[in-house]
Amino acid sequence: MTPRVIMSGIRPTGTGAAHLGHWEGALKSWVKLQDMGQCYYSVVDWHALTTEYQDVKNIQGNVRQVLLDILSVGIDPEKSVVYLQSAIKEISELFLLLGMMTPLGWLERVPTFKEQQAQLADRDINTFGFLGYPLLQTVDIIIMKADTVPVGEDQVFHLELAREIVRRFNGLYGDCFPEPLPFLTPIPKLPGVAGRKMSKSYGNAIFLSDAADVVAAKVATMITDPQRMRKSDPGNPDVCNVFDFHKLYSPPELVAEVNRRCRTADIGCVECKQLMAKHLNAFLDPRIRVH
Repeated sequence: MTPRVIMSGIRPTGTGAAHLGHWEGALKSWVKLQDMGQCYYSVVDWHALTTEYQDVKNIQGNVRQVLLDILSVGIDPEKSVVYLQSAIKEISELFLLLGMMTPLGWLERVPTFKEQQAQLADRDINTFGFLGYPLLQTVDIIIMKADTVPVGEDQVFHLELAREIVRRFNGLYGDCFPEPLPFLTPIPKLPGVAGRKMSKSYGNAIFLSDAADVVAAKVATMITDPQRMRKSDPGNPDVCNVFDFHKLYSPPELVAEVNRRCRTADIGCVECKQLMAKHLNAFLDPRIRVH
């Protein structure tokens, strides 16, 4: 059986640091996949320019922070190839070549194109680079001849676009690249402190490198059951952002206890958040980190 060739990347944007959304949505799978094939993991600094081109002074420092974060969670350079995107000049060459035969309409129909334009309205991202970033993603994958890409459900469309581009290229010039297949991560979207998808761009992230007091302060601002107005009101953990985190980072017996006590108004949101923050900080503590 031919071993898998696996490729994925992470952008050094914002503070540069990786957050819990990266861990749950990608890095956890990265660690597991190291024993399933040849892995190529990239810090994709050219991708950072698609939204950060107006202010690039932090990108170099962000690259270093991202690299430290991915090594800290268990990415092993003895098992995987870890590299900087811009150090592989052939990526830019192939991006140019694929740009000559990729229909404009294929890029314009990518769902995240208009979503990101609306969500990042404070930046001018009406650029060729931003429109073309799914094509650059394709190049990142196929230049390593990768056949497996760990993605969340929100990235499946991007991978299908990559497969279309590969089919078009192979049809024009002969079989050069394999069509990459998705390796779906179990938690495609982790909510941030305000409920929407965790993202550095939205300013709602809990970072893997955050100090314990910073984590506790962020957790204290998290949204809980919006229908629960007073501590004496029974809550519904099924719609509570904090409970979602409990299920990921608290012991099963505590999850069951919080579930019961919330529904019977036996625990308030403040205490619930404090309990969750305690176990989240234990998970993030590098001295005891075992994933």
